[in-house]
Amino acid sequence: MRNESRIGAGMAVASMLCVQLGLAVSVGLIDRIGAEGAAWLRLFWAGVLMLVIVRPRRSHFSRTALRYGVALGVVTAGVTMLFMAAVERLPLGTASALEFLGPLGVAVLRGGAGTRTWPVLAGAGVLLLTQPWSGGADPVGVAFALAAACCWAAYILLTQRVGDEVTGIGGLAISMPVAALTATVVAGPGVLDRITPELFLLGIGLAVLLPVVPFTLELLALRRLDAGAFGTLMALEPAFAMLIGLVALGQVPDVLAVAGIGLVVAAGIGAERGGARAVSGPDGPLERDELAVEVAQ
Repeated sequence: MRNESRIGAGMAVASMLCVQLGLAVSVGLIDRIGAEGAAWLRLFWAGVLMLVIVRPRRSHFSRTALRYGVALGVVTAGVTMLFMAAVERLPLGTASALEFLGPLGVAVLRGGAGTRTWPVLAGAGVLLLTQPWSGGADPVGVAFALAAACCWAAYILLTQRVGDEVTGIGGLAISMPVAALTATVVAGPGVLDRITPELFLLGIGLAVLLPVVPFTLELLALRRLDAGAFGTLMALEPAFAMLIGLVALGQVPDVLAVAGIGLVVAAGIGAERGGARAVSGPDGPLERDELAVEVAQ
């Protein structure tokens, strides 16, 4: 069970790095095609790539899987577009810290009594990262980041359900095309005239970096971690965002923000030590190794 937890945590960490690198690259596109254009470009190609790679068939999915997959697609479009709108107005680290309130809420609501310490510690780190008492943050950007947080909480829960319903990465073949269609309906009319052939092709690489690779890793991670542990582990994301913002975008954090990084990293390490998902058996929850023995017998 500990091994499953570590594998899931490793996948989640790799996903976070891809996300932040992808966002840092996308920030450079905002001046050219706007936040909604940068979000649409990534989602469009992600939907196309998943259709080409997976080649889904209707017979492969149950009605439940389709229902959850469509919901996940809408939420994916929401979190992507809202967060890009927040990044347009806030430093990357601050926007990520506010967005983290979504998975933090999942961790608090879904975690057991023994996991409650880590969300509290992470929450203190988020406060130090955002420093709401300073009043310097753009209120519209904060609103977009909080809306993205709500979508991210729903994304975690729906991703776990889709991962349970569909084998491999088949669930993404439902959700990503739906996300692309949703983004096209919402933002397409306003951005298509700003997309040049060069930018259009650049979107392929951006889509691989974010969201194709990280969303695939998160889907696989949520098969190994419970939603509470995964949500707390996401505490590492604001720290990664601040580091990427410093290195790639020249956004220098202050002392309190650095202290916040230490708290969220500590919370992420604590979440990694537990939280492997148990699978229900006839006599109660089974660890994955115990399930394998039962199947073999």
